[in-house]
Amino acid sequence: MARLSGTGLIADDLYLMAHDDVTGRPFLQPRAVGLGLAGGLLAELMLLDMLRLTHGWVVTGDPGQPRDELGCCVLGLIASERELHPVRDWLAFLARTAAADVAVRLERAGYLRQTRLGRPRHGGRWVPADPDCAFAPLGRARSALGAAGAASAHATILAGLAVGSGLGQRLLPYGLPDSRRRLDMALEQLPPGLRELIAQTQAAVDSALLAHRV
Repeated sequence: MARLSGTGLIADDLYLMAHDDVTGRPFLQPRAVGLGLAGGLLAELMLLDMLRLTHGWVVTGDPGQPRDELGCCVLGLIASERELHPVRDWLAFLARTAAADVAVRLERAGYLRQTRLGRPRHGGRWVPADPDCAFAPLGRARSALGAAGAASAHATILAGLAVGSGLGQRLLPYGLPDSRRRLDMALEQLPPGLRELIAQTQAAVDSALLAHRV
């Protein structure tokens, strides 16, 4: 089945990992999901070298347009700013709508559908159109928990953002007993900017969860 390979976009895979592959229920608090997906959206543009991270600041890179509408929108927002902003600010800004934005992108690609919750005022919930396609991103991320050098940059970033967002208990059991160490080794092979993005995303999630508990 061709759709088992996914859309090829990090935030899409992370969204599916963060939600139950049958019911669509989230495994994380909304703020953690939003921040993780915001990191995924920035990572997609960094992989295309259209964005770069320099000492914590987000700067535009090579000219061009992403192949998807949401990526174009995010890049346009960043490029339109007259002043540079730190990545933590962009994570916080994009997190507000990231879950809804990525869900719409996945619906257009055929991976999600919206169901009613019964009473009209309660709106609906996004549910996977196919549980196997929704579960497949775990397999892609799992490759980052294996032998050194075996994972793609996509898989490594996906796994790093998943663990940083709080999905470690969902992902790490699929690896070997030392899967966290193997992931850390894989992350060390990423360019500095992507490593910094993942670290900043985890810091933002940790801060949001701490604020929620206080």
